[in-house]
Amino acid sequence: MEAASAGADPMTLWKEYLHPQSVQQAVEALAFSPAPAIPIAGGTDLMLDLQQGHHPPVHTLVDLTGIPELQALEIRNERLFIGAGVPHHRIVESSLVRQHAASLVESCGLIGGPQVRNAATLGGNVAHALPAADGTIGLLALNAEAEIASLAGRRLLPLHELFAGPGKSTLAHDEIIVGFYIPLRKPGQGSAFCRVMRAQGIALPILNLAVWLERQDEIIRAARIAVGPAGPTPFRALQTSAYLTGKPFCEETILGAQQALLAEAQFRTSPARATAEYRRKLVVVLLKTALLSAWHRASEQ
Repeated sequence: MEAASAGADPMTLWKEYLHPQSVQQAVEALAFSPAPAIPIAGGTDLMLDLQQGHHPPVHTLVDLTGIPELQALEIRNERLFIGAGVPHHRIVESSLVRQHAASLVESCGLIGGPQVRNAATLGGNVAHALPAADGTIGLLALNAEAEIASLAGRRLLPLHELFAGPGKSTLAHDEIIVGFYIPLRKPGQGSAFCRVMRAQGIALPILNLAVWLERQDEIIRAARIAVGPAGPTPFRALQTSAYLTGKPFCEETILGAQQALLAEAQFRTSPARATAEYRRKLVVVLLKTALLSAWHRASEQ
């Protein structure tokens, strides 16, 4: 494993920078390097947080960009696997992801600008654990699982179990996300993502929403809805999803789903972005838009 020292300058943001070449080397570096040690890949969030004093000082940065496994994007074990180190632009351009995970393509395509999408990774978007992270919301509706690695080995975790609170994941200090498993799209299934944000293009969304559904003729056989921010963690609208299941796809059903979502989601006012009332007005529009799009895609082969 390569290592480089950043020097002893007190203005330096870190003291040691490591370049592991495998997952095992990465978790060993996080476990045994002088603390605090944290992983970095694209760094589009972490570097800003360090520079602006929004993140506690670190001793060791563990660069994950040299680990081939984290760059994989392929069909694995009859599911779509996307490595945690895959940047958003590769997801947007991938025919595999377009075929099986349309909501993720749409969400990753709206993150930042082209420069950010070229560097920022899906794993970083998820690990940052923000309630309205676009990639996270796009994944959540797809029933994704995360593969987690540590010194103890590897485990699969439902995506929603990764989040403990705003900006707080459940990952231990020596754990990294290896990648994400997404069920392959079957006939009659479709997904969609939409959001509203301010015009500057790099801010967090005012509101985002993703839908996955399965149809049989004109009936919704199953549905999953994710919304952000609608609570302290990325929000799964379980009651609304249950309401939709088994119902015909029509205006009456959509209206009922809108009312169900307003009843279960907890929107708050963000001084720099939007009021809770504005978000309540937006969410019914986003839900209808995403449902219509996912329903149409579910009819495609």
